[in-house]
Amino acid sequence: MTIVHEKTSTQLPGIASLPMRDFKTHRDNFFDKMENNSIAFFSAACEVTRSNDTEYAFCQNKNFYYLTGFNEPDALLALLKIDNNQQSILFSLPKDKSHEVWHGRRVGQDKACQYYNFDQSFVLDELTSLVPEYLNNLNQVYFCFDNSEMSQQVFTWLSHVRSTARQGTKVPEVLIDASPIINDLRLIKSANEIEVMRQVNYISGLAHQRAMQKTAAGKFEYQIETELLHEFSRHGARHPAYASIVAGGDNANILHYTDNGETLQDNDLLLIDAGGELSGYAADITRTFPVNGKFTAPQKLLYQLVLDTQLTVIAAIKPGITFAKLNQIANEYLTQGLIDLAILSGDLAQLLIDKACKKYFIHGLGHWLGLDVHDVGDYQNNENKEQCREFVAGMVLTIEPGLYMPNDDYELEEQWRGIGIRIEDNIVVTEQGYENLTVNSPSTIIEIEALMNDKE
Repeated sequence: MTIVHEKTSTQLPGIASLPMRDFKTHRDNFFDKMENNSIAFFSAACEVTRSNDTEYAFCQNKNFYYLTGFNEPDALLALLKIDNNQQSILFSLPKDKSHEVWHGRRVGQDKACQYYNFDQSFVLDELTSLVPEYLNNLNQVYFCFDNSEMSQQVFTWLSHVRSTARQGTKVPEVLIDASPIINDLRLIKSANEIEVMRQVNYISGLAHQRAMQKTAAGKFEYQIETELLHEFSRHGARHPAYASIVAGGDNANILHYTDNGETLQDNDLLLIDAGGELSGYAADITRTFPVNGKFTAPQKLLYQLVLDTQLTVIAAIKPGITFAKLNQIANEYLTQGLIDLAILSGDLAQLLIDKACKKYFIHGLGHWLGLDVHDVGDYQNNENKEQCREFVAGMVLTIEPGLYMPNDDYELEEQWRGIGIRIEDNIVVTEQGYENLTVNSPSTIIEIEALMNDKE
């Protein structure tokens, strides 16, 4: 069965970013989850040295960014809730003319309050004196337990407060992991967050179009990667959300192939898994297409099976459904399709029990998407490792079925070997069902071949 795949067209929108009031809303939402007479700490990322005196491109800690919108390293956010009064306090690097000549301007403490809506802002050097004062007589401290440096710092502060007990100080007795709270907040996107993700998907779709049009036998995989990066950047997504996978032929059977160094061969498929990042939010799109612009007969059969599986799964998305149910739909469709192609044989019901299609569909069906490519949020796995969390409006996720048939699998007929296919779209759960954000990246055989053979 072939499912009609309808897409809408749109013009390139203006560059979106979250207004500062949204970051304050994120803080307010976290405050609502805090107990009274408590404090929460979130640290910014540090710069990471690449070699000698050069650093990698700075990437802010995503929880810190979600709560602040502040994009400098080595900062700290404190959320203080006393007698139900809320204060957001930023500690950051000071203004420094000498440093700024070499490395760029800093926000400084005055603008941090004016522009980012913090209640107070101090230089980092004041942490040592002020934080113990905040901690005195509080009941609880929130921080992300998986952040080892933050954990160590909190225990140091608590130890300092405890050492002054003779002066009448009282150390908080309850430590609470902030990760589950902020993970749940980040899982449900606001309208503005979805608009940013809609735009980064559109930009990323343009990049996938460009890659299809620039691909030809004899080019290197990395040359196609540069076309992607060019298109991301020229539309405002200045960084990729993750290392791009540009995998020709049998390289597509390596799930996280990022060498991107081999020559593209005629009659092979090219799998590209790539997405841009815009205002911190990621796109994650995969397309698979023929290097020469024309699917071979075996490629076409497998590709259509993956595409129809994906569209069947996406059509089922609505509030209340789970990844577990979507996986059931995908496995049933893929298994029957592999039987029809004589790649699997036997009774459908037994093959489903045996999870026979997982030999060729070797990864998960999808994941949460947002500030991280594999975004935070509890999947609520049961004892059978099935993901049972019910979808609600505002969740964003990927749907990415695939089939992988490596050259060295000699149980396969030769016509299937060396083929790796994945198709991945980004989906928002809506009150009515879903919205596919990946609207302008061709995925049907007709669309792909038409685009690739129109080089103008």
